[in-house]
Amino acid sequence: MDAGFVVGCFLLTIIIVVVGFLASAIRIVPQYQRVVVFRFGSCIGQKGPGIVFLYPFGIDRAITVDLREEVREVPHQTNITKDNASIGIDFLIYWQVNDAVKSVLEVNNFRQAALGIATTTLRAVVGDIALDDVLAQREHINQVLRTKLDETTERWGVKVTAVEIREIVPPREILDAMTRQMSAERTRRAVVTEALGTREAAVTVAEGNKQAAILSAEGKKQSAILEAEGQRAAQVLVAEGFAVALDKIFETAKTVDAKTMTLQYFETLKTIGSSPSTKYILPLELSTAAQSLAGMVGAAISK
Repeated sequence: MDAGFVVGCFLLTIIIVVVGFLASAIRIVPQYQRVVVFRFGSCIGQKGPGIVFLYPFGIDRAITVDLREEVREVPHQTNITKDNASIGIDFLIYWQVNDAVKSVLEVNNFRQAALGIATTTLRAVVGDIALDDVLAQREHINQVLRTKLDETTERWGVKVTAVEIREIVPPREILDAMTRQMSAERTRRAVVTEALGTREAAVTVAEGNKQAAILSAEGKKQSAILEAEGQRAAQVLVAEGFAVALDKIFETAKTVDAKTMTLQYFETLKTIGSSPSTKYILPLELSTAAQSLAGMVGAAISK
């Protein structure tokens, strides 16, 4: 056998051994992962990310742990409420490993364990709540589940970040009762809305009538005020006219002497005498005026 061929085979064997050694001793760990290393069966901690060197030939054994947040669906579960109603619930759990070493050392399979804890915790929580509250308090149930799960998974190095109930399925008879209740509630709201509309319309009409009556009364009042003011102004003008006439008469009377007044009396007596009456009542002033006139006539003759 050629010596060169033997040397070549030997070198090839060495290269294969070295490559195999390097392949088993070097591991590249991504940013979102960690490797928990066991050396001779003892945990020496976690390593990564980046290039991690491990002893080959079974000296070091590495378990990969994903640090990203995970979501798991809890299958449909039948639960009994506080008032003995059977309902089906399925929900989602969100968790994240924050301690890779604990997630490997403290529990065999933390995913399966978390799912088991979730189902038993759900039954315990729902069993303390009546059916109406289960349907109305989803967020409260989510919060209670998350808190109780987190208390258990914390010792495994796992943080439960959220729990979301996806669907709640009540029994058929409960669904029928809920449907009838919702129909009755809608009918009640429709009746209430119609009654409120009728009342508001009546109030609006009454308010309009009231405003119309107020405006009509205000108009009548203003009209009466204007009419009264007009009458008062007319009366004032008439009174002022009488006052002016009386002033004129008074001024004229100042210039009339006794003779003129006597003649006026006789003129009046003449008018009275032409009437068909047989009896006359003469004022005292008229006889006095006649005497004055007789005296004046006698004085004129004596002259």
